[in-house]
Amino acid sequence: MAKHGKKYTDSVKDFDRLAFYEPQAGLELVKKTAKAKFDETIDLAVKLGVDPRHADQQIRGAVVLPHGTGRTRSVLVFAKGEKAKEAEAAGADFVGAEDMIAKIQTGWFGFDVVIATPDMMGLVGRLGRVLGPKGLMPNPKTGTVTFDIDKAVNEVKAGKVEYRVDKTSIIHVPIGKASFELDKLEENLSALMDVLMKAKPASAKGQYVKSVTLSSTMGPGVKINPHSY
Repeated sequence: MAKHGKKYTDSVKDFDRLAFYEPQAGLELVKKTAKAKFDETIDLAVKLGVDPRHADQQIRGAVVLPHGTGRTRSVLVFAKGEKAKEAEAAGADFVGAEDMIAKIQTGWFGFDVVIATPDMMGLVGRLGRVLGPKGLMPNPKTGTVTFDIDKAVNEVKAGKVEYRVDKTSIIHVPIGKASFELDKLEENLSALMDVLMKAKPASAKGQYVKSVTLSSTMGPGVKINPHSY
């Protein structure tokens, strides 16, 4: 059985872990139980009534949170010519082509997001086995394969997050920091849940949102009433 620290144990006493809370009350509890010395990330875990083994039920996409995640992410852009200049002007941290391919092949991963122009994907494809397992492979569904480099870079810097259902039908996404004001966390949560609800596949049967849980990095999970959505 997992052992927890004193702060975690004390946090568990602050609420009923078997109860379901409305979003605002749940967020208040998560903020209250975030007792670490650093600014904890608030994470959302949503269990969906889908079967990711079926291609049409693989929920995946991206959304720009109204108030960001509280974290600045470094961006690598694969582009050449004018698009490379556009990436640099937009604030991309790293821009390149073959040179970046070689650097990554030596084990470098000093970036959080990868964006590529469509004409570069033949080149980037060489890194599929390396970037894929880390969830870094550019994909049109998440807006990271595009000729609109300026927009793509700016969205990431503004707080764009990607979501993808895993093999257990759960989506994990950060929605902000414990230091965020409650209304900002609520708006971020609402924006993400709205997108997930619109992504419901026609082939999904039964209850779509099976469970919703919020937690801080070091805190316990707080159950949110799934019927709120």
